Amino acid sequence: MKKSLISAITTALVVGAASTTFAAANPFSDVSSDHWAYDAVTQLAADGVIEGYGDGTYRGQRNITRYEMAQMIAKAMAKGDVGATDKALIDRLAAEFSDELNSLGVRVSNLEKHADMVKWQGKIEYTYKSHRTDDVSKGYKDGSVKVNQNDWIFRFEPVMEVNDHWTLRSRIDAHVDMANDASSSFQIVRGWAQGDYKNFQVKLGRQPLYTNEDGIVWDTEYTGGEITFGNKLKGTIYAGRLAADKAIGSIRNAGSWNGRQDGISADPIWYAATARPYVTSSDPTSFVAFNLQYAPGDKGLFGGLGYYHLKDDDFKTVYYNKDGNTDSADIWTLNAGYKFSKKAQLWGSYAKNAKADYENNSWQLLFKYGTLYGGGNQQTKKGEWAAWAGYKRLGSNTSLCAINWDDAYAGTQGFVCGASYAPLDRIVVLGKYFNGKYIEGPGKAQRLFARVEWFY
Repeated sequence: MKKSLISAITTALVVGAASTTFAAANPFSDVSSDHWAYDAVTQLAADGVIEGYGDGTYRGQRNITRYEMAQMIAKAMAKGDVGATDKALIDRLAAEFSDELNSLGVRVSNLEKHADMVKWQGKIEYTYKSHRTDDVSKGYKDGSVKVNQNDWIFRFEPVMEVNDHWTLRSRIDAHVDMANDASSSFQIVRGWAQGDYKNFQVKLGRQPLYTNEDGIVWDTEYTGGEITFGNKLKGTIYAGRLAADKAIGSIRNAGSWNGRQDGISADPIWYAATARPYVTSSDPTSFVAFNLQYAPGDKGLFGGLGYYHLKDDDFKTVYYNKDGNTDSADIWTLNAGYKFSKKAQLWGSYAKNAKADYENNSWQLLFKYGTLYGGGNQQTKKGEWAAWAGYKRLGSNTSLCAINWDDAYAGTQGFVCGASYAPLDRIVVLGKYFNGKYIEGPGKAQRLFARVEWFY
């Protein structure tokens, strides 16, 4: 084993351990002794790459910070005369600790950000839902729709590095029909180019649309462009097109996986006296929007505004507008909250569609405690958790494509609660519950949601 590499890694460990001032400014979490990275470092030690702390020992059971680990990796990556086996271990460590390497800034500015130009990541998730809604087709009488659903998804989300600022990102979903032991779909859901600069970001392509109201208006994808600028106070401009089924009103439907019946002319309350047909348009909806959001950090007040303008003939429906003479939507939003700490937060959001006459507003008020709100990701660590509770109202003509897959349905209001927990690194178990009623009509609705996520 090369002496220069041995010296570099050992020196990095000593410097990292001694740099308490810098470590305090970069509070990376500890790397526990059962983390897979320790196996890689142990192997390097066995090969003679790491010689110890000067007393001939290797303290492999000592928890170290991710900063210390990144220091070792950075120095090792700077060397060009490394054997193939050790290079593979160093490359894997570099991919695992890429965020920490990037956070070191000028200290490792001359090193590669990634050992590979492609970062392979994604997840497998299993979801169970139990829906309960009063049957719309029976005029909201006692007959209820009770549906239990299971879904297994393999999600592939590669990130491809173009240069220091630009990456290509995508999402591919493969659904598995477990009842029939068959793959039910394989779809490229998203694909976009992203440019990241200081206080400035650009996105182009089919990309996620999840805006600052925390899901009560949008949780979907759109095709277009997006520009974000600012630091603590950020502005985002959106422009593009939405698929036809993402911008027309919808009503709760227990038989649907996402709880929506698109084209709410199926609702007998509003359509008993009209001959207007069920909305089945295939043309896209033009879309422009703006978000402004203030986020001070780990503690304090935060809030923002949003505006969304959509244009589509599908809005010419009696349920949406009494006269059926408008082909657009103008949705204004407001959100505000307070962070008591990194874990505790109280917040709410409100949205109103100025062009709609029915179910033209949505709102939510929630409190959460913990660091794992809503689900995990590739960085989730063992023992992380969160719990939350509150109230939601999702007006059908305002929450056009909201996050109504998990708890509240479009066209309902009621109490929500949930919790998530990571029993191991990159594994998350979460559950949600909704108990509410129809905004229009006497119906009731419930939903139980459970999911397990495995990230890679």
